[in-house]
Amino acid sequence: MIENISETPICLTICISIKAISKLELIIPTPKMLTFAIKIQFIYKIFRVHLLFMCPMCLLWFNKMHTTEEKLQEFKRLLEIMTELRAKCPWDKEQTFESLRTLTIEETYELADAIIRDDKKEIRKELGDILLHIVFYAEMGSETQDFDIYDVCKGLCEKLIYRHPHIFADVTAENSEAVMQNWESLKLKEKGGNKSVLSGVPMSLPALIKAHRIQDKARSMGFDWEHREQVWDKVQEEINEFKAEVAAMDKDKMEAEFGDLMFSLINAARLYDINPENALERTNRKFTSRFNYLESKTITIGKDLKAMTLAEMDEIWDEAKKNERTHKEQI
Repeated sequence: MIENISETPICLTICISIKAISKLELIIPTPKMLTFAIKIQFIYKIFRVHLLFMCPMCLLWFNKMHTTEEKLQEFKRLLEIMTELRAKCPWDKEQTFESLRTLTIEETYELADAIIRDDKKEIRKELGDILLHIVFYAEMGSETQDFDIYDVCKGLCEKLIYRHPHIFADVTAENSEAVMQNWESLKLKEKGGNKSVLSGVPMSLPALIKAHRIQDKARSMGFDWEHREQVWDKVQEEINEFKAEVAAMDKDKMEAEFGDLMFSLINAARLYDINPENALERTNRKFTSRFNYLESKTITIGKDLKAMTLAEMDEIWDEAKKNERTHKEQI
């Protein structure tokens, strides 16, 4: 952390001074001082934006980032707390790998929710919860002398160095595509070349995410369309096959063809650099927001949603869409 103002660049010294002046209304709460402080705060915000784009030291100070020594000290403290909890807390002492597994999944989804909301404060909190689980598992592993947090970190460091030869060795990778191809090739070498590239995709992944990962891994080995526009012929083919089974009303074949159709659409998303999970979640949130508006509006006007006609619902639905567009324009 920057502690001595004399060691900071002059631009940062000026900005620190402006910030200090902007706090004077807390010390001298008079109308004139309040007006003065508001003006100073406005200048501070403009100056701060300039500094963040121009000076790395200013960025460090404003975001209050910590030194490596500070980070290591706090991580050491976390490990010590975990050891004590495992030894003294009745609940922590009872936990096993299996009992924590579902809780870890829950914490991961909570982190995903915070990321979707772009809530940095919650992201930090949820990352802490996941870090707790990591050190918890490592502590249990050390109790059986299978592994500890040192082994976890060492294994990760070695893997990252091995799989980034374009950084830590003399291999060339001009773009992210080349990096991913190297990554998958090196993974197979680690496994002795005996396993399929797709064996690295967890079986328990949600189907949509799994489909995207399967296609991405296949692409890294060169199995892909020559031109991405070709995928639309495949999508249309799958639509026709699905419609044929719908006409025949064969439920099992309908399900199979619908799966093929979804797989082809996910493939199209990948080719156009669209994350299908994010795209679908975006639509989920949009639909939820509009439906919540519909429910709220019907309560306000004193109508029963179930008794309304589809045309009446559509009118309010369009109103919700219009409000969304207005909000976006204001932003």
